[in-house]
Amino acid sequence: MEDVLAPGLDVVFVGINPGLPSALRGHNFATPGNRMWPALHRSGFTAFRFRPEQERDLLALGLGITSIVRRPTARAAELTRSEYVRGGEDLRRRVEVLRPRWLALLGVTGYRAAFGVGDAAVGPQAASIGGTRVWVLPNPSGLNAHYPPAALAVEFARLRVAAGLPDRSGLLGDGPFDAS
Repeated sequence: MEDVLAPGLDVVFVGINPGLPSALRGHNFATPGNRMWPALHRSGFTAFRFRPEQERDLLALGLGITSIVRRPTARAAELTRSEYVRGGEDLRRRVEVLRPRWLALLGVTGYRAAFGVGDAAVGPQAASIGGTRVWVLPNPSGLNAHYPPAALAVEFARLRVAAGLPDRSGLLGDGPFDAS
């Protein structure tokens, strides 16, 4: 599974780890039911709904994708605590080299496990990673019932506005945001 990264990006979206279907297809967020691509569009990060095969086109928008743990699994629950910690250390090293403006960690559980931040919640974080600002977003997995698509888009849009990026979709504008 290849990262979609370059130096100096505006926002790097950080998944927990690749799902098996994504690893098989060789593209990020290619698991059926994953809501990453619709969330990026509905929140204004992209002008249209990208397909996993278009992931490298994100770079031209100042966006990137990576994961905490690089080992694919059927479910993130298969990962060990030590894998999260090692993955967090690896992510920190990559961030120190690439220096993105924002890291958007997709899922509070992965952020807590990798960086030992037990009280973390969705939204901006006080701590940085490798000198880069951190925002925790809800996990876009279709298994995350706490965030329906509209609420997921609102959370992603909050980050987009904080990062100073334009609404490329024209669907939400620049806030205030309401999940209704």
